[in-house]
Amino acid sequence: MRRREFLAAAGLAPALGADGAPTRFQLACMTLPYAPFPLERALTGIRSAGFQYVAWGVSHTGTDGVRKPLMEVKAAPGEASALAARCRSMGLEPVMMFATTHFEAPTALDDHKRRIDQAHAAKIPYVLTFGGTKGGQYQAVIGNLKAMADHARAAGVTVFIKQHGGETATGEACARILADVAHESVRLCYDAGNVMDYEGTDPIADIHKCWRQIRGFCIKDHRDNPKDEDCGIGFGEIDHYKLLRPVMRTGLTMPLAFENIFEPLVPRPSTPEGVDRLARRSREFLESVLGGLERI
Repeated sequence: MRRREFLAAAGLAPALGADGAPTRFQLACMTLPYAPFPLERALTGIRSAGFQYVAWGVSHTGTDGVRKPLMEVKAAPGEASALAARCRSMGLEPVMMFATTHFEAPTALDDHKRRIDQAHAAKIPYVLTFGGTKGGQYQAVIGNLKAMADHARAAGVTVFIKQHGGETATGEACARILADVAHESVRLCYDAGNVMDYEGTDPIADIHKCWRQIRGFCIKDHRDNPKDEDCGIGFGEIDHYKLLRPVMRTGLTMPLAFENIFEPLVPRPSTPEGVDRLARRSREFLESVLGGLERI
C-alpha cells in the first residue's frame, strides 16, 4: 500500500465515521503493575479485580525473589501458547504483549518477528512496541516497521506503536510514522499519559489529529501538580470523557490496557492485595466513563 493510498483509506473509511457502529472496548489490565510479585499472583489478582482481558507485562519477581522476563524474546512460540492457555483457564483472554526491544535497536527486526510468532501461537492480536527516534534514527524505525509489517499481517497480528518521546512524543507525530510505514498491520496504541508527560502536550487536542489511526489505548493518567508523575486513571489531570469521545463509534474492537493504576504522591502498595484494590478501582472508573459516553 502506498503512502497516499494509506492516508486516503485512513481518512475516508466509512467504519470510522462519526455515525459508525459503537466501538467494542476490551478492558484489559496489564500485569505490569504487579511486576514486584509472581506472575501467577498477577493473573489471579487481575481476575479477582473483575477483568476479563489481560495484557502481558515485561517481568515479574518470582517466589524466589528473582526478577525474570515474563516471556523471553527467544522463547519458543509454544511457551507463549502455553501461557495463553493458562490465562484462558483462569477466565482471562490475553489481548496484548510487549515487544520489549525498542523498534530502532539493531536487533529490532528479528526480535519483533519472534514476538509476532509468539503472539500468533498464543492467539494474541497485538504486539506493543516503542522506542527512540532521535539522532538520525527515524529512517531506521520506518525501515524496521515496514520490514516486520508483512510478517505481522501473515500472522494475523497488529504491531502497535505508542508515544514515547522524541519523534513519537505525540499522536500527531506517531501518525506521521504510520503514514510513512503505510501498512494496515502497524497502528497506534494511544498513551495519553506519555503525551502529557514527555512534552507537556495536551492529549485532548492531540488525539483529534490522529484518532483514525488508533486501534487501542495504554491507559494511564498524569499530573503536573503538585508533583510531575504518571498515575492511574482518574487520579490525574486528563479528562478521559474528552479523550475517548472521538473513538466511541469506530465500529472496531479496541483493547484499553491499564498500564498505570497507582495513586499519585503516595508510595505504591507493598502487597498484591493493594494492587488488586487499585486495579478494581481503575476498571470501575473507566466503566463509568464509557457508560456515560455511550449515552451521547
